[in-house]
Parts: sequence; C-alpha cells; structure tokens
Amino acid sequence: MPDPGPVIAFPQAAQSRLRLALRSLDAALAEQALACRELRLNLALLGAAVQGLDRRLGTYRQVLEELARDAAAAHAVARAAEQAASRLPTG
Repeated sequence: MPDPGPVIAFPQAAQSRLRLALRSLDAALAEQALACRELRLNLALLGAAVQGLDRRLGTYRQVLEELARDAAAAHAVARAAEQAASRLPTG
C-alpha cells in the first residue's frame, strides 16, 4: 500500500480553525488578485498585438489592391498590343 504522506495536524479549537480558514482564504484571494492582474496585462498585450496585425493586414490589403490595378493595366496593354499585332500584315 502506498504511503499517504505526512499527516497535517488540524486545529482543534474553533477559533484556530477559523483563523486557518481565513488565512487560506486570504492567500486564495491574493492569488486570484495576482491572476486577474496578469490576465489584464496579457489581454492588453493581446490587444496591442491584434492592433498591430490589423495595421499590417491593412497595409497588405492596400498593396494587393495596387498590385491588382497594376496587373489589370498591364493586361489591358498586353491585349491592346496583341490586337495591334494581329492587324499587322504577315508575310
């Protein structure tokens, strides 16, 4: 049978148990407050990262739109050149 570990003495007096419970509650509240602060910090960092990503995607979108316009213009020039070439006499 595995060893259950050391036995922790539980206070017998009601006041002692209450003090122990309150200390445990204080410790838990302090941990929770720290976790909330860390959560707020991480949410702020995430918000900043998302804003940066949004800016970069906006820039990328603008570049793609400009590239699409340039490609459409180049396509129109190529089609015009193709039509002009088809009208040239062969031979």
